[in-house]
Amino acid sequence: MGSRRSPGRGRGRRSRGRGSTGRSGPLADLAGEAVDEAIGDSLRAAPHTDRRQLVDQVRTGAPLLSVDEVEARVDAMVDRRGGMAPIAALLADDSITEVMINGPGRVWIERDGLVEPGPTTIDGQQIELLIERITAPLGLRVDRTAPIVDARLADGSRVNIVVPPLAIGGPAVSIRRFTARPVPLSSFGPPTATRLLTDLMAQRASILVVGPTSSGKTTLINSLATLVDRSERIICIEDTAELQLPAGNVVRLEARPANSEGIGEVTLRRLVLTALRMRPDRLVVGEVRGPEAFDLLLALTSGHRGCLTSCHAADAAAGLRRLEVLAGLADPSLGPDLRRHLVGDGLDAVVVTAKVGARRLVVGIAVVEGDRLLTRWSAGRARRRGAA
Repeated sequence: MGSRRSPGRGRGRRSRGRGSTGRSGPLADLAGEAVDEAIGDSLRAAPHTDRRQLVDQVRTGAPLLSVDEVEARVDAMVDRRGGMAPIAALLADDSITEVMINGPGRVWIERDGLVEPGPTTIDGQQIELLIERITAPLGLRVDRTAPIVDARLADGSRVNIVVPPLAIGGPAVSIRRFTARPVPLSSFGPPTATRLLTDLMAQRASILVVGPTSSGKTTLINSLATLVDRSERIICIEDTAELQLPAGNVVRLEARPANSEGIGEVTLRRLVLTALRMRPDRLVVGEVRGPEAFDLLLALTSGHRGCLTSCHAADAAAGLRRLEVLAGLADPSLGPDLRRHLVGDGLDAVVVTAKVGARRLVVGIAVVEGDRLLTRWSAGRARRRGAA
């Protein structure tokens, strides 16, 4: 056995020494492809084979492969087994915050705040395998009868999937990734804005963060939460878990959609009501987008101060109006005056975020006084005054 293995190892070393690229040549490539196919069959029969066994199988079946080539082939096998092979490298890149699949073809990415075509292409079969890999462990179904689904990867990345007939060009998959590294509050604006936000948090102000999609609302809430005293109990409620609050006395709750049989749904509204029974010092609601806004406002007007939440809106005034509309979804009989009073009494400040070039910034801070909205700081006004 030893005499048969040593010539193989020797040939591998000589082959690598001849080539400047470190590759082992066409013969090794053909051997590697044969090994890939054979091991792929064995993986389907024994899907829980560990990495060490895979490495040993590749080395035995293709002794001409270099160490790097063995590792690369094993990585590819593991990715294929998980169904994430076409985009695994993109998901491993910390500089990429969004992965966008627009049907078969080029995969688009957002890197460092800028959208660009990625280095990867994907075909229809790979997209179907990817979707199955994402949805199956969660008990979700996406097909012609249920063509839209929202899900979450194990690392917390948010996924939206739309399939035909709604997605005309083929299945569309959008993956929003969230960095594990906290972003310092100072990166959102100049010292004047940072000091004002710090003061609002120290005063236990209830803050609504508004802005368009991908403007940094979630990231800002994460940064603001780092200012909360570690002894305070935070109950965090989200539709899809995205926030990564600092460790401490924190309870994270995530809504649950109905399963493929249409049962088991747990709404944000139910979680808000449940959170009030969990002795919260502060409530953090990732985003309000429905009737849960009414229950949140009731909690804020009954003594639960220091809340952080967000909604999609272009500016501070639009954010307050949107909150009024959402509160009305809980009970259509609520008059506009009552809803306006709830918003005015429950909130203390509105922070506006925007994407400026590749950066996500705070562009406005306003305080709420009854039915009045008073601007305390705006990026435009600061520039006109020459402030930094």
